[in-house]
Amino acid sequence: MSALKSLFSCYFKINLLLKILVGLILGAIAGMIFQNNGEMIAFLTPFGDLFIRLLKMIMVPVIACTLIVGASTIAPSHLGRIGGKLVLFYMITSVFAITIGLAVGTVIQPGTGLELAAVEGKARVAESPTLMSILLNIVPTNPMSSLSEGSVLQIIFFCLLFGIALAFGRDSADENVRKASDTVYHFIEGVSQAMFKIVGWVMQYAPFGVFALIFIVFSKNGATAFGPLAAVTASVYIGLVLQVVLVYFGVCLIMRLSPLKFLSKVRHPMVTAFVTRSSGATLPVSIDAAEKMGVPKSVYGFGLPVGATINMDGTTIYLGVCAIFIANAVGMPLDSSQQLTIVLTAVLASIGTAGVPGAGAIMLLMVLESVGLKVEAGSAVAVAYGMILGIDALLDMGRTSMNVVGDMSGVVAVAKSEKSLDLERWNS
Repeated sequence: MSALKSLFSCYFKINLLLKILVGLILGAIAGMIFQNNGEMIAFLTPFGDLFIRLLKMIMVPVIACTLIVGASTIAPSHLGRIGGKLVLFYMITSVFAITIGLAVGTVIQPGTGLELAAVEGKARVAESPTLMSILLNIVPTNPMSSLSEGSVLQIIFFCLLFGIALAFGRDSADENVRKASDTVYHFIEGVSQAMFKIVGWVMQYAPFGVFALIFIVFSKNGATAFGPLAAVTASVYIGLVLQVVLVYFGVCLIMRLSPLKFLSKVRHPMVTAFVTRSSGATLPVSIDAAEKMGVPKSVYGFGLPVGATINMDGTTIYLGVCAIFIANAVGMPLDSSQQLTIVLTAVLASIGTAGVPGAGAIMLLMVLESVGLKVEAGSAVAVAYGMILGIDALLDMGRTSMNVVGDMSGVVAVAKSEKSLDLERWNS
């Protein structure tokens, strides 16, 4: 008994992303050894299915709680001219980011030729809604029904409205309204913290789920499955580079600032985020860099913490590329209306999910559900999703680094537009 307890203790001490990567490698090796072994596939399939069911179990409560908490954290009284500019900047750059991710995915087409539809024995065909129906369907007729059915865009819309209303209540001059709103906020924050704990438990099972899902892929496809994984990794990093060159450098040029100087000054927070894979952990380094750049505290004091919550440029690039990879892998290429839905889902969802452990995996789950790619146990979509989770550690470093660079770009741009950027410190 003590030996088993010691084994569990050692397992939980190992870095989670390392365990998932090991699960990917071992699953790939075992899959190639037992290629087309029906008995092994049948034995391991339930373990992969369990992981998918656990993720789907936590998706809706995590979305609801984190979006409400995220939207209600920003007091309306603080959203003056500077706050409004920062939030608008983050939203616009997120739109550019997801567009770049989808564009890179469309050009490179990762996942093409993988033919995972054979895993569930059939290809699935999703209906393509019109632009007007997409926009109308964002508004739920019954929020409770949307929550129970997992209608992602409708859940996001309602939770954002609820969170904004709660923010106004918490900022109210009426003491009773303020107290009642604070009570609701603290209750939802408590539920959110409980969900974070459950997410942590679920992710501890992830290495076993990834092993089972990857085994199925390599058992059916052999070594040819390595190509698509390399393609999706390259696509994500190409998208990240394009975001820097096209968007952040473009912002610097509009603001008449040197793009190369900006890149030099954000080097430390960018590297810190790459290593730690945490925007929150990088915040002290980002603040120090903002001060050295000449950004006033009135801008970075609000912009950087808020950016760590609602600005996820790197993650949205990842979402665009991975959605195209999974759609191609199951033989369901995304059309223009589905890509628009991904843009809306990724940008709106970014407001509350940045602080969630395993945020990228949960957001990808949301995006896939929003375009009809249901991540159901035993489906080809679930297998492709597991492949992405297997390389998530490598992708997470790049996307977190880009999230932080986007935050820095925002505070610099707003400070310059407000004529409060200390150009002497900037040029030093």
